[in-house]
Amino acid sequence: MGIRQRIRLAAGNGLRFAAVRVLAGIIDPEVRLRRNNLDWYENDAFNEYLQLFGEARGIDSGRRWMVYQLLRATKDVPGDTAECGVFHGAMSYMICAFAEQAGLARTHHAFDSFEGLSEPGALDGRHWRKHDLNVDLASVQRRLARFTRVRYHKGWIPDRFPDVETLSFSFVHLDVDLYEPTRDSIAFFYPRLSPGGILVCDDYGFAVCPGATKSIDDYLSDKPEKMLSLSDGGGFFVKGQSVGEPYRLLPAPSGA
Repeated sequence: MGIRQRIRLAAGNGLRFAAVRVLAGIIDPEVRLRRNNLDWYENDAFNEYLQLFGEARGIDSGRRWMVYQLLRATKDVPGDTAECGVFHGAMSYMICAFAEQAGLARTHHAFDSFEGLSEPGALDGRHWRKHDLNVDLASVQRRLARFTRVRYHKGWIPDRFPDVETLSFSFVHLDVDLYEPTRDSIAFFYPRLSPGGILVCDDYGFAVCPGATKSIDDYLSDKPEKMLSLSDGGGFFVKGQSVGEPYRLLPAPSGA
């Protein structure tokens, strides 16, 4: 596409987005829209990946893109990968595809009850019910069938963690929504995360997952690492990288 065509397309998109902003403001004054003119929207390979999981027009595409960028940062970090809470397998697929693309001999470990969520506790609010997000193992295996270095650990967290207790990890993705399984997951994987390895919590910072957020913050309270919140939800930390405390406002400029 030539420069003039891109300019005309951008102008047309800009007008449509302006109209959407007006309509959204009328329907829900509190809604916040995001820019719609980002280059990654036109990334063919990424869009093909989204289409595999029915997310080409979904609201989570920004989160998927961000996790892919974080995976790139672990290319030279030793260790396997893991996901706790696999659901339909979209993130496990991405993790495996990245390893394949980068020529990495990593094994991916998928932990899930494949019976949905466990019983929510007092810290988890009222949004979730036991067995929500139930996806069967066979359907996930079909989606990930092209990858040979995947190990499935079916069972309630943390029952199957001893399967990998002697391994180290370069990248871990947590998506179990509730306080107890998130707490058990970070407690297990934190000491097994290689220096420079990244742990992502998909549920961090979401109002419907207060328990997951609290469990992460509680566990890291005496650690040098702190969670970095992502703008589309979720958060991550890098093992061995100390960061400042979150949510500190800058002082007002003098004379303001």
